[in-house]
Amino acid sequence: MTYRCFELDPTADRDIKDNMYEKLSKKYGMSIEQAKANTRNMVQMAGNAGLEFNLDTVILTNTFDAHRLTMFAKTKGLMKEMTERLLRAYFTDSKHIGDYETLTELAAEVGLDREEVEKLLASDDMADAVRADEQAAQQYRITGVPFFLINKKYALNGAQPTEMFVKALQKVIAEDEVTVLNNQDGVICDENGCEIPKK
Repeated sequence: MTYRCFELDPTADRDIKDNMYEKLSKKYGMSIEQAKANTRNMVQMAGNAGLEFNLDTVILTNTFDAHRLTMFAKTKGLMKEMTERLLRAYFTDSKHIGDYETLTELAAEVGLDREEVEKLLASDDMADAVRADEQAAQQYRITGVPFFLINKKYALNGAQPTEMFVKALQKVIAEDEVTVLNNQDGVICDENGCEIPKK
């Protein structure tokens, strides 16, 4: 599986005073209580999957630099580790993942070189890679997360039960199976040469 970059709000500031519920309340015109109620199901689903979501203390921020860091980690073979650490930092540990010092600490935790990360964050490196992912998301008409694209053909939008992924993968496997059109043996070649089957 490959993670891709997607910002829910590219215009967000790095430092945001509103908490999660205040932000949802303003964005969707609902009360704070409604905002809390709307997130309870997500928190419950996370709990069922063994994840701890602490939305009361989440620190909202602009995630563009966190995405740049993830793309840098990809070049070092640590994209999965970096992505998972960022998600835990945000949803569970209530860390400010728009803050450069925080990002550097998290990167060091997964094995990235601290000086290289500091240099990355001080520059515009990996910005084009993030924007390329986001442009691809627009082409696929992706408007929210999570979004899963299988073989660039089948899409699963939103949090889905395991059974839905199993069905999708079974469909992909079934369509990718090779159909043999003849039932007679013929010459078989591989890297060792060719062999004519015995009659």
